[in-house]
Amino acid sequence: MRRWLLLGVLTAVATLALEIVDVDAAALFAGLVVAAILAIAGLAPLPRHRRRDPADAAGGEVTVDPAPDTPPIVPRPVFVASQGVLGVFIGTMADSQTLSGLGSSWFPVLVIGVATLLLSVACGALLGLHRDVDPLTGSLALVAGGASGLVALTREFGGDERMVAVIQYLRVALVTVTIPVVASGVFGATSSAVEEVPPSWADQGLGLLLLAVCLGAGIPAGRLLRLPAGGLLGPLALSTVAELTGIAGDAAVSPILLTVAYAVIGWQAGLGFTVDRLRAIGRVLPFALLLILVIGVVSALLGVALSAWTGESMLDCYLATTPGGIYAVLAAAVGAGGNVAFVVAAQILRVLLMLFVAPFAARAASRRRGAAPN
Repeated sequence: MRRWLLLGVLTAVATLALEIVDVDAAALFAGLVVAAILAIAGLAPLPRHRRRDPADAAGGEVTVDPAPDTPPIVPRPVFVASQGVLGVFIGTMADSQTLSGLGSSWFPVLVIGVATLLLSVACGALLGLHRDVDPLTGSLALVAGGASGLVALTREFGGDERMVAVIQYLRVALVTVTIPVVASGVFGATSSAVEEVPPSWADQGLGLLLLAVCLGAGIPAGRLLRLPAGGLLGPLALSTVAELTGIAGDAAVSPILLTVAYAVIGWQAGLGFTVDRLRAIGRVLPFALLLILVIGVVSALLGVALSAWTGESMLDCYLATTPGGIYAVLAAAVGAGGNVAFVVAAQILRVLLMLFVAPFAARAASRRRGAAPN
């Protein structure tokens, strides 16, 4: 119990520190790093298993410590609930009024989004050629969007969530850093601070109701349909439908619940770290960095194509097609006085496309190469 308390306190402190510098999904990154450090130091929480006590005539159970090589893991019900909270939160981004900002450009944006998806899977397949990465993990690690959701569902698809988490957050960090540089250096635009307004208590109350319905129906539906990561994709699908049809109204997921969910998902990935796995990730990072840069450059070229197709400005289309960093994108779009509705709608459509389609495309690609998931 003391180890879980230590993990929770250190994660909370790290989350506050990261939020000060505006890191996206700060609690997930904090949970990942803190859990990894504690795991490598031998201070992480250990799973405890129950077995029947042969000495107990009544057939009672006793709690026993696992073998030393048993990987630590967050209790599954807690992890699945955290997946569901994240899924509902992402679904609430699919606001019909926001997506209407695409107007008649929805088809070109969708086509460019599919092209970005194919680019991600292709680069992931190249990453999967590395001896320390299997094809499925490689594809998921380089999917250009929905980093937190991808980390949450990687284990369910049979990939290495530790590798995916590190590479995904490397991608997010690089994109976030380069957006203001490109926007100012190439387009002469400036970024503007975007103040996040926390949802009202009434909206959070509706959000609790939405969570109860989407988790209560979405998780069993995901299991019934045998969806991998049904704890994420089931609630995500239901909340997306609720938003697009207007049923969800102004429902908003509580920031506190979302922070806890992010932390749990980060713990799940971080607690499995070992020194050997850390070294393996270190060997992969240079190649991954190169492929991330390739995805960034090709995505910018797709932005040029989108501008020519839709007539929107080059800057807006560059921001609309960046492979991540939605908050940095929003700040740049607001500061430049661009078509913010178009940019945000295109980014949200990309994230939804990546989460709903990319994992299945990645798994199909890995199977075609004859590499079954672990």
